[in-house]
Amino acid sequence: MSRPAAKRPAPNRPAKPLSAGKRAARKRSADKASAQSRRSRQLVILTGLSGSGKGSVLNTFEDLGFYCVDNLPVGLIPAFSEFFEAGRGEIERAALLVDARERALIGKFPEIYRKLSSQHASTLVFIEASDTALMRRFSETRRPHPLAAHGTIAEGIREERKRMAPIRRLADVIIDTTKFNVHELRDFIIKRFEKAGRRAMLLSVVSFGYRYGIPQDADLVFDVRFLPNPHFVPRLRPHSGKDPAVARYIYSFPQTGQFVKRIEALMRYLIPHYTREGKSYLTVALGCTGGRHRSVALAERIRHDLQKQGFAAKVIHRDMEKIAS
Repeated sequence: MSRPAAKRPAPNRPAKPLSAGKRAARKRSADKASAQSRRSRQLVILTGLSGSGKGSVLNTFEDLGFYCVDNLPVGLIPAFSEFFEAGRGEIERAALLVDARERALIGKFPEIYRKLSSQHASTLVFIEASDTALMRRFSETRRPHPLAAHGTIAEGIREERKRMAPIRRLADVIIDTTKFNVHELRDFIIKRFEKAGRRAMLLSVVSFGYRYGIPQDADLVFDVRFLPNPHFVPRLRPHSGKDPAVARYIYSFPQTGQFVKRIEALMRYLIPHYTREGKSYLTVALGCTGGRHRSVALAERIRHDLQKQGFAAKVIHRDMEKIAS
């Protein structure tokens, strides 16, 4: 009886080349993704009159998550924009502040910006205020006007307006800060430039043990020692609140879930009010006896829920690794 012939392995066949239509579709998809990435990037150039609040505006952009550069030389703007537009690194949004005190600004900036705006998506923001407001601010701070070395503040303001007029005419956004206080100006910038769906508030959720003291930088402190303590369950004691078995034990009691819901509702109420008042960072601390079980489990849950709501939140377990004596 003859044996059946062994099957030979099929030869490796070259991949079938893509049709012209599929190649074109892939290219269109890649081009669309690249264009969307470029559109999501924001390059803002800030300038304006001395005393108008440019520094406060730049600080607000920084709080919004922009990569900020203060007093960038005008000659370096094209190089920075090329670097930014190419998408190198992780900078998605940038704000550059250029100052009228740079002598080359008036002569070079309009031409540089026209060329820049024709090649890259950018926004020029000009910040100003009335002469009366500017004079009052310089008087209150007792600082000299940068263009009034040998003259009065009023003369310096007039000279600066004259120099900055060509740049003002190019501006995409003109902000008059005459009637704004610091908080109102911040709120205006946030509403105008904040990314859709993104929250400006940065949140830190900290777990801690009361035996080691309350965190000094805590804005809000919640005592969770009223919850049943896993420390007294021998099989759970060696583990932290990050362990699923410990978390299940803690959340098996109805008061835990009820407490977390109340904390989350309070956060949803407080955070918009804190933001409007100019607060950029909020530290929420939850404390149990040793900072290892209950506070850790709740901090993890609250941080997760805040992130689901779109907030930038991180968790810090200050005392989790400490061993009680």
